[in-house]
Amino acid sequence: MPFSIPQYISVVIIGGGQAGLSASYCLRQRGVDDHVILEKHRIGHSWQESRWDAPDSATTDPPFQLPGVTDSSDPAGTGSSKEQVVERLERYVKQFRPPILEGITVTSVTKREGYFHLTTNKGTWFCDDVIVAIGGQHIPYIPRGAEQIPDDITQLHSRDYQSPSLLPEGEILVVGSGPSGVKIMEDLHRAGRNVHLCYGNPPRFPRSYRGRDVIHWLEAMGEFRQTHKILSPEHYLTMRQGEPETDLREFAERGVKLYGFLESISSEKITTYSDLGQNVEDAERAYHECCQRIDAYIQAHEISAPAPINGSTVWDSRHGPSELCFAEHGIRSIIWCTGYQPDFKFIQLPVFTLRGFPETERGLTALPGLYFLGLPWMHTNESVCFTGITEDADFIAAQIQASIPEPVE
Repeated sequence: MPFSIPQYISVVIIGGGQAGLSASYCLRQRGVDDHVILEKHRIGHSWQESRWDAPDSATTDPPFQLPGVTDSSDPAGTGSSKEQVVERLERYVKQFRPPILEGITVTSVTKREGYFHLTTNKGTWFCDDVIVAIGGQHIPYIPRGAEQIPDDITQLHSRDYQSPSLLPEGEILVVGSGPSGVKIMEDLHRAGRNVHLCYGNPPRFPRSYRGRDVIHWLEAMGEFRQTHKILSPEHYLTMRQGEPETDLREFAERGVKLYGFLESISSEKITTYSDLGQNVEDAERAYHECCQRIDAYIQAHEISAPAPINGSTVWDSRHGPSELCFAEHGIRSIIWCTGYQPDFKFIQLPVFTLRGFPETERGLTALPGLYFLGLPWMHTNESVCFTGITEDADFIAAQIQASIPEPVE
């Protein structure tokens, strides 16, 4: 062994979130105790610091579940607040005591002489296997052209949004109608702000249907187990426990200005495609198809459930505006709810696409010993949910266990 014992360990897990913790648990269950988790911040950091502070916002994942424990405190499936998630992660760490080192930033990953070399802010590690468990949403994406917008208009990404009171007076443009965009639009509207929303093409799902949260039905129906994209990960529904479900047409009736998909940006205005009507129709089609699948499931399994309540908001979106002039409408803030880009540049190995995403098959790369965990659709629609991480983590742990040579008698 060419390295001193303090520098070498069999497996390094990069990232101490739910994916990294799951990987550690599954490795231990398979007898692979010689591993360490390197966490850049502290447990629950991304939940605590990188999510906006609406007190009643909640996740839309199925109930909290990690290997070794299932939290049954949310039987209705209404979701968990970020504070609850952080508390449960911290409790999980206290219960299972994974080998985690906090405050460790990995700056490079290379491979030579048969070993992976990890350079960090606190020294170098050498190992046989690396599990990268830091997700894929690293760099906020802001569309090209935003740099032309005048400096007197505040611009921020949804990651940095905190509350309406911290934005300057004036009207607000929200670009993006995925979960973050819709949540922020709701928050601003409830605070009495005048909001303009660039509407993309995410489908709409009910928050609750026939007596249960829609997450309960979809999980029971096995739709989170699908290995093809029957569900879009960017559907929108209300995140507020006990609140009526979100229908953007109703918000339009109350004064929120809706636009089509963003087309271009200049120093004076944005222009949008004339697809608002089609986007609204597509969202409603997805909503009703979801309800129909639930109805069929209830009927097939003879489940006692309240009768469906039929109702629909009528709103004419055919003649929506195709541009928004900042000065004319008094736009003083723009919130970009436009997603993220991956940043794996510190991994200096040939396993990435031209767009910077790792090429994997169930988390395995073409480079033996390098694995990824916690990315969308690694295996099923659950791969980024608490309930799906365990299976993915155990699959990777099994590969590592199988690669360890048998001890010589």
